[in-house]
Amino acid sequence: MAEICPNTRPNRPMPGEDVSSQLEPAMAPGCVDAAGAGASVDVVLGRNGGMAFMKRLSGVVQAKANKVLDRVEDPRETLDLSYEKQLEQLQQVRKGVADVATARKRIELQASQLQASANKLQDQAKQALAQNREDLAREALSRRAGIADQLEQLRVQHEQLQAQEEKLVITTQQLQTRVEAFRSQKETLKASYTAAEAQTKIGEAVSGISESMSDTGMAMQRAQDKIANMQARAGAVDELLASGALTDLTGSSDPLQAELDKASSSNQVELELAQLKGQLAPADAPAIAAAPGASDAGDAEDAEVVDAPGAAPAPGADLFSLKKDGGA
Repeated sequence: MAEICPNTRPNRPMPGEDVSSQLEPAMAPGCVDAAGAGASVDVVLGRNGGMAFMKRLSGVVQAKANKVLDRVEDPRETLDLSYEKQLEQLQQVRKGVADVATARKRIELQASQLQASANKLQDQAKQALAQNREDLAREALSRRAGIADQLEQLRVQHEQLQAQEEKLVITTQQLQTRVEAFRSQKETLKASYTAAEAQTKIGEAVSGISESMSDTGMAMQRAQDKIANMQARAGAVDELLASGALTDLTGSSDPLQAELDKASSSNQVELELAQLKGQLAPADAPAIAAAPGASDAGDAEDAEVVDAPGAAPAPGADLFSLKKDGGA
C-alpha cells in the first residue's frame, strides 16, 4: 500500500526570509499525495454513481415506454405490418431470381458469340490450308483455342448461375407458401381478436364495467340520494310544523287561536263519533243503558241526548257541523 506523503505546499514566508527555506521536502518515491488521492477517489465514485443513475433511468424509461406501447399497440396492425414485410422479402427474392436469370442469359449470349467466332476461325484455317498457308491456318487455330478456353469458363459460370437460379426459385416457392399460410393465419387471428374485443365490450356494457354504463349508474345513484334527502327533509319539516317548533307562515300566527282551533277540531271529532254510535245502536239502547250493569249513567244520558229527535246541539259545537248534520 502506498504511503501518504506530507503536504508539500510552501508555508507563507516571513518578511526577509528566503522562500526556498520554507519549502518542505519533496515527496518520496512510492508515496501518494493525500489531496490528489482523495480527489481521484471522488472522481471515480462520482463517475460510477452517475453511470448507475443513468443505467437505472434508462431501465425506467424503457419500462414506461414498453407499457405505453403495449397499451396503444393493436395486434391486427402488427400482423398487417409483418405480412407487408414478408411480401417485401418475397419481392426481393424474386428480384434476385430475375437478376440471376439475366446474368445467365448474358453468359449464354456471350457463349453464342464466341462459338460463332470459333466456327469462323475453323473455316478460315481450312481455307488457309487449301491455299497452302499453314501460317495463317496455325494463327486461326491458335485464336480458336483461346476462344475454346473462354467458352469453358463461360460454361462453368453458366452452370453456377443456373444452380443458383434453381435454388432461388425453390426458395421463392417456399417463401410464397409461407407468406400465403401466414396470410390465412393472420386473417384468422384478426377475426378472433375482433370477436374477442366485441365480446369484451358487450360484456363490459352489460355488467356495467364500461365507462358509459358506470357514469349512468353513478348519475342514477346520485338522483336516488337526492330524492331520499328531499323526502327526509320534507318529513322533518312537517314534523316540526306539527309540533310547533316551526311557524306556519301560511296560517294564523296567534298561538291562542291555534289552541282554540285544535280544541274545536277535537270537539267536532267527538261529536261525530257520538253520532255514529247513536246511528249504529238498536232502538232499545236507552233502556239497556239504564238497566243495572250499565257502565255509566252519564253514558246513558249522553246516548239519550244523541238519540232524541230535535235535541239541542252540544255545547261548543260548530255551526258548520250543525248545518252538516241537518243536511244529512
